[in-house]
Amino acid sequence: MLEKLERELMLLSRHQVLARRERDPERLERSAYLLLSRIDTQGPMSIGQLAEAFGLDTSTVNRQTAALLRCALAERVPCPDGGMARKLRITPEGRRRLDGDREVNRACLARVVAHWSPEEIQELEDVLVRLNRSAEALEGRHWPREEEGGTSTACHPPVPGASAPRAT
Repeated sequence: MLEKLERELMLLSRHQVLARRERDPERLERSAYLLLSRIDTQGPMSIGQLAEAFGLDTSTVNRQTAALLRCALAERVPCPDGGMARKLRITPEGRRRLDGDREVNRACLARVVAHWSPEEIQELEDVLVRLNRSAEALEGRHWPREEEGGTSTACHPPVPGASAPRAT
């Protein structure tokens, strides 16, 4: 029963990878895109918070964030709430590049679903939200969403699983 779903998800990720191969050198690497997206949604975050959010070792996140700092896509700032930890915040260049990538991604999606009805697009969005929330619940790692008021400058990320998934 899950064979077709697994295959279709594999193909979906393949299509995204192929699109990135043909990209402009201005496009962000996948890890940079993901890190900047999380910081954008949640607000400034420490390396430890990012490691926890992604379920990665801090040394891995440290290497990835070092690349963001070298490229001036993020900068270190004091904790907005006055804590001792240094946080990573998106720079204007990081914002420009992230917004540019999002616009390209949305334009590509618009071409893919150009002949779909608004109802079909909404149905796919709802199913993907449900799939992602189910995966997040199993991992114990909630990805804050802007529609949930995800943008925050708090030093402590939301407690994983604190928001119950929406029934669809």
